Amino acid sequence: MKQTVSLPFMALGILFCVCLILSNILEVKMIQIGPVTATAGLIVFPISYIINDCIAEVWGYRKARLIIWAGFAMNFLAVAFIQLAILLPPAEFWDGQQGFADVFISTPRIAIASLTAFLAGSFLNAYIMSKMKIASQGKQFSLRAIVSTLVGESADSLIFFPVAFAGTVPLQALFALIVTQAILKSAYEVVILPVTIRVIRYIKKIDGSDVYDNNISYNILKIKDV
Repeated sequence: MKQTVSLPFMALGILFCVCLILSNILEVKMIQIGPVTATAGLIVFPISYIINDCIAEVWGYRKARLIIWAGFAMNFLAVAFIQLAILLPPAEFWDGQQGFADVFISTPRIAIASLTAFLAGSFLNAYIMSKMKIASQGKQFSLRAIVSTLVGESADSLIFFPVAFAGTVPLQALFALIVTQAILKSAYEVVILPVTIRVIRYIKKIDGSDVYDNNISYNILKIKDV
């Protein structure tokens, strides 16, 4: 039988990939919000977790797994092409090479940290959403969304910052970054939750899908199992 995807699923999948690529680009800037130091990726990265929640809630873990790997692939390609653009010789009349490299260059260490943290956090988020939906018989979406995001975001921060910056950033500052990012990104989810709930209700209504992941494999490598 020919496999098809719905328009809402496709739109969320595209937005998911765009958010991931943008967050990686914005991560290079450190921002100050009052006494709090964070990365500029904070303004867009949590949206990927909200989309992850939507997909896992409406279409189930298997579709979420597919989108997570798609996001990983797009992120990898974006990093690779940006690095290639940096390596290409600039035009003789263009004097922005150094500035371009300063903004977009990604060391192998940071690239590995980012991609690994993304996979761990995203799959934990989708797994918890799936298991809690079965346990609660589809109820308590708000609790499921908050718990899954808190676990996923915490895992992401716990992996990314030590791998990317250990030895280059003071230990106290590193710990503060981990805690701050996890809390702020999870708070983002809480603030936007009323919108997330309405979006999910609307998608379920027009798409007619509300999957429960009974008797499925949670193996993250079974991409073809959709």
